[in-house]
Amino acid sequence: MRAHIKDNVRKKLDKMHLIKHEKFNQSATFHLETKLINYFLGDEKYTLQNKSKTASDLTHNYYDKPFYDKLVFNELWEKLYKNGIVNNSQHVIENKDIFKISPFKELSLEQLDLKEKVIQFCEQRVQSASNVEYGSLFLIEGEAGVGKSVVLSSIFNTIQEYKTEASSPLYKTENYLVVNHEEMYKTYKGIAAQLKHLRIKDFDKPTPLINRLQKQGKKVDIILVDEAHLLLTRQDKYNNFYLDNHLEELLKLAKVVVIVYDRDQVLKLKSLWEEKTLENLIGKSSYYERYELTNQFRMHANDEILEWINSFKQKRVLPIPQGSTYELKVFESLKDMHEAIIRKDTRYGLSRVVSTFDYVHKKDGEVYYVTEDQGEYQIPWNITDRNSTWAEKETTVSEAGSIYTVQGFDLNYVGVILGPSVTYDRKKEQLVIKTELYKDIGAYTGTDGIGDVERAKERIILNSINILMKRGIKGLFIYASDNSLRKKLLQS
Repeated sequence: MRAHIKDNVRKKLDKMHLIKHEKFNQSATFHLETKLINYFLGDEKYTLQNKSKTASDLTHNYYDKPFYDKLVFNELWEKLYKNGIVNNSQHVIENKDIFKISPFKELSLEQLDLKEKVIQFCEQRVQSASNVEYGSLFLIEGEAGVGKSVVLSSIFNTIQEYKTEASSPLYKTENYLVVNHEEMYKTYKGIAAQLKHLRIKDFDKPTPLINRLQKQGKKVDIILVDEAHLLLTRQDKYNNFYLDNHLEELLKLAKVVVIVYDRDQVLKLKSLWEEKTLENLIGKSSYYERYELTNQFRMHANDEILEWINSFKQKRVLPIPQGSTYELKVFESLKDMHEAIIRKDTRYGLSRVVSTFDYVHKKDGEVYYVTEDQGEYQIPWNITDRNSTWAEKETTVSEAGSIYTVQGFDLNYVGVILGPSVTYDRKKEQLVIKTELYKDIGAYTGTDGIGDVERAKERIILNSINILMKRGIKGLFIYASDNSLRKKLLQS
């Protein structure tokens, strides 16, 4: 407390809450401190003024850790909630995206190893960078659900802490985190509003940042890119990008660029990454390192479930695995699936219906619908004009979201509508993607330089299916619009 009293900001605080327990020990208090920081961030009532250096990224497995992690913390938070010290219950906070990618989340050994390597890379390359045309590149790869955004959030917060410390190689560096995804951008801004070392202006989308830095004629130190597979690989004059490749321009504008990338999450032709394109940019970078995250954290599913989804992306419909605690179910009607999702939402929260982009939607303020079950059932479709993230709005349980509302986010249960573009050929025993039925007009713009356009269109539709199917932590529900596919799934 003496250190807090001496601090010019914290000495003005006039209330203190003392937390004690007969079984506390040093390891337990360090662990609970880190956990409290995470939950206070998700509660959004207070602005975090400091992160104690005792709150490590990885808390070791001390004696009786589950007791403190579950029983003691649950009791502690319940008392804080009942006494009005915090605004939200644990259940509510744990379903918030701002909580799920908190920079103070406890990291796995794999994630911590990656973080240490990236920080070291940044420290070395910022110091050694000379007047080279292209900066250094650190590539983080990993499929959906391996915790890429969590690590990146933690890395950026630490970098921004170090820029204030005179003894750090990163002292007074200018750094940014960019993401070409509106919903993720909202979440990062929400985190920045709660933390001392982060400012909202530290976060941006790639095109505005590129245009601004080029206009200023300056080069910054570090740029971190989340969801780098959404970066543009072609001109997009409609959105004020007149060059050829986001990543190439970012490499010209920073000493170090760190990107999170998954080739199976590309959703637009203008963001389509050919392997040779990425390899070419890697070759241009002044220095390069790569790391792949492999451990699945989102889905509480066994290997058989994951293999079923991965095979579906390869256009193969395997028998649905049995005996798993992860719920994988197929429904005869959209109405039945939607009602099942509503029940899951009532019990667990954060359960939503999403769909492939097979239904008409225009940005004209009108409400559009997914209509199925022979025209007898419909759900409002892809309503995105909100200040908060789509899934966290309670009313969206009555809607169907698109890939753009949920990419990068977790749901407890996801109900996936496979629209008319996703069909099944019984003779060939495989999926047939009818690209002409896909209604995401923006996904098909930017075909210059693509050899097999039809195959590329099929790839982005299959990518979207893969992403949608991997949103659910506890379960995946499926309804197929195509009769043949629905019958095949119900028989599997």
